[in-house]
This record gives sequence, C-alpha cells and structure tokens, in this order.
Amino acid sequence: MIEPIKQKYEKSGPKVVEALKKRHFDAYYVSTKEEALKKALEIIPENHSIGWGGSLSIDGIGLKEELKKSGHKMIDRDLAKTPEERNQIMLQALGSDTFLMSSNAITEDGQLFNIDSVANRVAALCFGPKSVVIVAGMNKIVPNLEAAYHRVRGFASPANAQRFPINTPCKLTGECGDCTGTDCICNQFVTTRLCKPAGRIKVILVGEDLGI
Repeated sequence: MIEPIKQKYEKSGPKVVEALKKRHFDAYYVSTKEEALKKALEIIPENHSIGWGGSLSIDGIGLKEELKKSGHKMIDRDLAKTPEERNQIMLQALGSDTFLMSSNAITEDGQLFNIDSVANRVAALCFGPKSVVIVAGMNKIVPNLEAAYHRVRGFASPANAQRFPINTPCKLTGECGDCTGTDCICNQFVTTRLCKPAGRIKVILVGEDLGI
C-alpha cells in the first residue's frame, strides 16, 4: 500500500472506531489483514455456529477457513446442490450464533450503509443471529450517508455485478443504470444508525483496502 494512504488510515481509523462505539457497536481498529483475522478469532466464541453473507473482505482475511479448522459448525450455502437447498441453508444462517459479513460503506460518524440483492445479508444484520462480525477495509469509510449511497450505487454495486451471471446495465457498462429489472442487485437499502442490543454488531476496521 502507498505509505501516505497507510498513514492516513492509521490516523483516521481509530476515530471511526470511537464514533462506532458511541453508537453502541463493539469496534476495533487493526493495521493488517493478519491482525484482523486474529481479532475476529478472539471475539467469536468456540461453540458458535457460523453463517455468512457474500463478502470478499471475509474471504480476503481467510476467516471462514480458520473457523472451519477450529471445529465451528459452518452453515455453508455453497454446499447446496439445488437453488432450493441453497435458499434453505441461507434461512438457517439467520439463526446462526455468529454471522459474518462486511459493510458496503461506513460513515465517519459511525453509521453502516448496505445495499442487498435478496436481503439475506441485511436481514441477519438487523435481526436473528446472536452476534454479527463485520470486517471492513478503510477504503469503505466515507464522510456521510450521502457519500455512502453514491459509493455503493456508483462503485460497489457495479463492481459486485461483475461477479454474478446477471443481466443488468451495470454488468454491461460498469455504471449504475438505476435499473428495475429482475436481475437487479440493489433491492434493499439499509442504514444501521445504532446497534441494538448494544455490542451485538462487532466491527473490525482494517488499515488496508479490502473487498469492494
């Protein structure tokens, strides 16, 4: 990483953590992916079952692999043989002890902003699992909710669309077309202003660029 950017993250990251704590999130700042993995393993109880939403950030630190090695029950939708079975496993993940995800954007004053396709990820964020662990790189920090919206619609969603076999304007052009088609992945918009119960959502900010 370019050193001035790294220095900026080191100075601004702890401030975002304090803003998150004021909104009743458990929050941590770490400098590297390796430290993020270590912190996540520290805060996830050994007896917890694990569910997750699609997240390049979670995959990027190797968290799922380490939890599987340590014997956690993994509610793994990728083992499904049919779309119906996959949907059932995703429903089971809503009752997991710990749900893993990232956030599409986090504001400097400590609010989470997420856009979801089928809403399994934001549903778990809002209600269900005992604990939610969010891993997010500092590249996802934005000044305010307006900037969060523009980051996700203008950058994250068109980039994420490239991962899926869908037919949307953003998949074809790389730019948001404000579409209303059945393949649209921008269907649920959720702002998490406060964490309730306090401490249920745990945010690990990483001083590196992770995910989209």
